[in-house]
Amino acid sequence: QVQLVESGGGSVQAGGSLRLSCTASGLPFSKYTYVWFRRTPGKERDFVAGMSWSGNTFYGDFLTNRFTISRDDAKNTLYLQMNSLKPEDTAVYYCAARIGVWTTHVAQYAYWGQGIQVTVSS
Repeated sequence: QVQLVESGGGSVQAGGSLRLSCTASGLPFSKYTYVWFRRTPGKERDFVAGMSWSGNTFYGDFLTNRFTISRDDAKNTLYLQMNSLKPEDTAVYYCAARIGVWTTHVAQYAYWGQGIQVTVSS
């Protein structure tokens, strides 16, 4: 059974940093493509960052180099380092995984974490 478990969320003031983790089990971690999405109330999930199985990285246009996606294959864990956080970054963040190439289409991801809240106060 595949599981993705996010951790590291919480509350922070604007300008601060958080690092989200997504630990995977039940799948060959290094062979999957991973992404982070986020969702605010009343909106669809927005693409934040992705990393292909080969290690290529992709970011949402709004980020302006504030976030960094990485992974540790030895720990079966995906990370999202978030710096210079803004109130508009407040959302529930989800990690997701799929076999195959990177895509921003939510429906293409077979496996999802439960989501974790990030709140940025001004």
